[in-house]
Amino acid sequence: MSNPKAIRVMLADDHPIVMTGFAMSLAAEGMDVVAQARTPSEAVALYAEQKPDVVVLDIRFGTELTGLDAAQNILRADPHAKVVFLSQFDQDSLIKETYRIGAHAFVTKDCDPADLAAAVRQAKAGKLYFPPQIAERLASIAVRGDVSPQSQLDERGLEIFKLMAEGLTNAEIAEKLNLSTKTISNTSQSIKEKLGVERQAHITKLAVKYGLIEP
Repeated sequence: MSNPKAIRVMLADDHPIVMTGFAMSLAAEGMDVVAQARTPSEAVALYAEQKPDVVVLDIRFGTELTGLDAAQNILRADPHAKVVFLSQFDQDSLIKETYRIGAHAFVTKDCDPADLAAAVRQAKAGKLYFPPQIAERLASIAVRGDVSPQSQLDERGLEIFKLMAEGLTNAEIAEKLNLSTKTISNTSQSIKEKLGVERQAHITKLAVKYGLIEP
């Protein structure tokens, strides 16, 4: 029988074995794992159904949607939602983005289970949690400035940059976004100038570095 005072946690990860391991770790810390989602869409639906105290989300799923998308949808529906990200991908810009959209913590998958439990407890209390290595990275970004595409481009520019990085031509991007080829041509040139890249290989490398596309 579950403890009525236990923190109710929902997990979302597309690797069942990994998710089961973290569920067991949290249960050992006295927490109640009330739901486990396999996709971002399922996470959004289960959150609405279960209303957990804290949701722990992976970032990368084998779908078009990501954990970031799921978090934004959850927070849009419930601005008081407590979100913790748990990911093997830890690019500086990705970490910064998780906190920017409203997460309470970012923890890497190789963390000590006690770190994840601490993150969940802090999130439940409405507090931000920064593991030491993450705090150091964020401080470094603040000192040296953020040069990521996410900080340099607006939403449309970032969308076009990702398509450029995936190797689409201007004509293909124009068709996909229902815009004129001339508009895409002008925008892509502006993007290259802002980011200081020209060759396709450099564009792709930059997008991978900042976690915008899969390696």
